[in-house]
Amino acid sequence: MMETDDNKDSRETLWKLIKGTRMCMFVTLHENGHLHARPMTTQNKAIDEDDSLWFFASRRGDSVADFALRPEVNLSYANPDDDCYVSVSGRASVVVDPAKVDALWNKLAAAWFPGGQTDPDLVLVRVRITHAHYWDVKESKLRQLYEMGKAAMTGKPPTKLGESGEVRMR
Repeated sequence: MMETDDNKDSRETLWKLIKGTRMCMFVTLHENGHLHARPMTTQNKAIDEDDSLWFFASRRGDSVADFALRPEVNLSYANPDDDCYVSVSGRASVVVDPAKVDALWNKLAAAWFPGGQTDPDLVLVRVRITHAHYWDVKESKLRQLYEMGKAAMTGKPPTKLGESGEVRMR
């Protein structure tokens, strides 16, 4: 397990793992007690100094209503091509910051919010990261198949195929 106390190192480690996976499943707890997940695009070019990830969302969307009641959220990133998976826990909030909206704005966001950066339905969502857990498989697909086949035949767990670790931001 990798646990760092230095936030700069933590941010860099976490960003290295998620930067190639722009879409995540943004999970909230709905008022009825059910977990709700929806795909959302991470807007960052790096993790901010205050350990935040940024998203654009619909003001009328369920996600905004959900985290207004219960701000704890989970962001699940999966990159099967690279065998890298990251689960990020944090606290979500709506932030009013026109300069930040302008800095993060892009053509993909314009497709969802035709009124542009001042679209009345657009809200800027910040997730302040508290904790992340990752699985980063280093072995080739062939080696993974071999190890899993060997484990199935011997009844012994496969040898370590990669890294699993935690990053604590707070």
